[in-house]
Amino acid sequence: MIRILKMGEVAPAEIFARASAGTDVSGAVRDIIENVRANGDEALLRLTERFDGARLSSLTVTPEEIRAALDAADPEFLRVLRRAADNIRRFHQAQKRESFVLTPEPGVTMGQRVIPVDRAGVYVPGGTAALASTVLMDVIPARIAGVPEIVMTTPPGRDGKVHPAILCAAHVAGIDRIFKVGGAQAIAALAYGTETVPRVDKIVGPGNVYVAEAKRQVFGRVSIEMIAGPSEILVVADAASDPRHVAADMLSQAEHDRVASAVLVTDSEALAQAVQAEIERQLPLLERESIARASIEQNGKIIVTDDLHKAIEVANELAPEHLELCVERPFDWLGEVRHAGSVFMGRDCPEALGDYLAGPNHTLPTSGTARFSSPLSVDDFVKKMQFTYFTRDALRSVAEDVALFARTEGLTGHARSALIRTEEDV
Repeated sequence: MIRILKMGEVAPAEIFARASAGTDVSGAVRDIIENVRANGDEALLRLTERFDGARLSSLTVTPEEIRAALDAADPEFLRVLRRAADNIRRFHQAQKRESFVLTPEPGVTMGQRVIPVDRAGVYVPGGTAALASTVLMDVIPARIAGVPEIVMTTPPGRDGKVHPAILCAAHVAGIDRIFKVGGAQAIAALAYGTETVPRVDKIVGPGNVYVAEAKRQVFGRVSIEMIAGPSEILVVADAASDPRHVAADMLSQAEHDRVASAVLVTDSEALAQAVQAEIERQLPLLERESIARASIEQNGKIIVTDDLHKAIEVANELAPEHLELCVERPFDWLGEVRHAGSVFMGRDCPEALGDYLAGPNHTLPTSGTARFSSPLSVDDFVKKMQFTYFTRDALRSVAEDVALFARTEGLTGHARSALIRTEEDV
């Protein structure tokens, strides 16, 4: 049963404790990365057989496999995929940045170019859930950014096939190439390249602890968007909230993983007790009951505060991945929220809307990193390059100031490089 904690009656460490990914796998991941670097496709094929139970003759998903998935798909599922993709495109199109040029004074031109990375790699987990939504969320912003080539890796099933829902989403999102490889070995292949899998400049996408650790280890060789921890939801709810709805929203995250966390913060002890009972009533209704129950009992909690202002303070301290404001007039409270990955406003905006259909991205900072990082966006797939141009006369007008600054830092060579251009031509 989920715990109820009252602010002021338990230690702050218990209030603000959060789930941990647990096992240190850094050594195992390092070995996998080195294996892939040294042996390329051969390592990928052997590791896929070892970890996924699939003996492959090729790592590449063929156009025929994609067509077969589309032909067999429920037309209603394809309709929903396209609707979600349209919403995601509309939201992310508004994020697109433009290059700019400034001419602050005669003879001076400067600016910034916004340039997409040459190639992006999207990792899509396999395992117990086919996350077709992740394909849309991670590929579409890259497309809008103008990335010339986007490739995807995802683990196959024991039959050597990729889940058809993932293939359908890849087609709708506009992926270029798909490879049947998962885990740390997929991240290594994307970072270093093999005979089949091309090296990329940016890797995005969630995964298990091995994938997260692999992203950590290859960062610097390539860029990554974030290192994802366990999934989280924090619901701030007032006394008028429906306990059935709050419990359902908390369980929607608890069913992700045993190390996921679901937290309710409320100013109502009556609501806290009602939600506690409702969670117990709804748990047996879930197909993934054992996973959700482990999450709720190990990492879930209900925190009772004196008022909603205190509840928001708790939310800001925890900086959750998902924050629901299940309160009257939620926009009145939004200004108090400083740290959250994505905020869901009001009593009729469950977090599941954001997972699939609303449009804002669902690849979000976890483990409190929302204090300093942001959801996946178009910005993740571009880089900025500055440029500066000065005429001879423009340089002469500032050269002495440049030289003074340089000498103050003890860098006389810098000073000389500015002043030499102001000397009269001989």
